[in-house]
Amino acid sequence: MTIYLDIVLIENILMNYIILFATGIIYKTRTKIKNLLFSSFIGGIYAILSFTTGLRIYASIFLKIILSIAMVYIAFRPEKIKTLFKLLMLFYLVSFAFGGTAFALLYFIRPQDILIKNGVLTGTYPIKIAFLGAMIGFIILQIATKGIKNKLSKKDMFCDIEIQLEDKKIYTKAMIDTGNLLKEPITGLPVVVIETEELKDMLPENIIENTENIISGNLKGIEDKYILRFRMIPFTSLGKQNGLLLGIKVDKVIIKKEENSQIIKNAMVGMYNKSLTKSKQYHALIGLDMLEGGTNEFITNVKA
Repeated sequence: MTIYLDIVLIENILMNYIILFATGIIYKTRTKIKNLLFSSFIGGIYAILSFTTGLRIYASIFLKIILSIAMVYIAFRPEKIKTLFKLLMLFYLVSFAFGGTAFALLYFIRPQDILIKNGVLTGTYPIKIAFLGAMIGFIILQIATKGIKNKLSKKDMFCDIEIQLEDKKIYTKAMIDTGNLLKEPITGLPVVVIETEELKDMLPENIIENTENIISGNLKGIEDKYILRFRMIPFTSLGKQNGLLLGIKVDKVIIKKEENSQIIKNAMVGMYNKSLTKSKQYHALIGLDMLEGGTNEFITNVKA
């Protein structure tokens, strides 16, 4: 069987490009075409070296992992290691889905001249089989991803929270917002964003009605015990690039779930002067950082 290396190279570059492109779409990240092409070319060169040299080093799992990391980094240039790891896992998932679908199609077609050497698949099977496998795999992943998102019920999106300040407590409903990345700039504590009106039974009226003045530095008539708890929390939102929320450090925030509750001591609350939603379905926002906080204590069997 005659194997043309230029065909093997082109096929691998195309398949690598499709896999990287699909990874970017599913992860919803933008990148440059030249980055995808360069990354795909590196993967194609590896395939050629692996096939022609026959050296065992090219078949090692360690080298393949290093290659995958390099390809993902070159293609998407993530700024954080966490993002790189997520993209890498998705890259593998897409690769397995595409490869599995392509192998299933080849099983039914059963071409006679297929050769696998050092993990590189070659032969005279139509390249359209590989593309068809990629398209079917991509459709399967898209359907699976949407299915998982649709299974997230309102029960998963909302939770009851309790906020404690000295001997006062308030209860409200919060939405778990993956986009809430607010942190108190000095301590790095994650912030619960809550409608200011929800705090009227906890804070004095001269704080509730004068948050903007307090942010501007007018602390006239405010008790010292509250001033010591104030923090200025910068935020960015659509239409407001450099905003400030008045934050107040509370004693506890308890996030209540069906199975257990999460207690966050010395938590930060950001006061939002408008309604978070027209439907009044919730009055606070908590981010995943707060749910995953490493210093939190957990208690069980707390009724919401």
